[in-house]
Amino acid sequence: MLLMPAQIEIYEQMCALSTRMVEAARANDWERLIDLEHAVAGLRDTLAQEAENGSSDPRDAEKKRDMIQRILKDDAEVRRHTEPWMEQVRRFLSGDVRKRQVDQAYGAGS
Repeated sequence: MLLMPAQIEIYEQMCALSTRMVEAARANDWERLIDLEHAVAGLRDTLAQEAENGSSDPRDAEKKRDMIQRILKDDAEVRRHTEPWMEQVRRFLSGDVRKRQVDQAYGAGS
């Protein structure tokens, strides 16, 4: 029988991964960022499936809270780097691209 890691260990893993996600976002390493996000999602799913059977130690609760706050801070930093890139992608895929394609197809602007 495999033992599931304690919730606090899962939060620690998520916190470490979120720090690596910030590094990937700063480096514009989108592939690594996606891989790390998948790893975090897997851990999050594990937490969601696990019943709240964690320690009732107030120090653990405080540690979890601190790690969650760190993860949220890291998430905001990742978004700061990814949102401008996502906006460029949205514009690229929007009507601007279609307009250029139509212009090219019908020789507009030639």
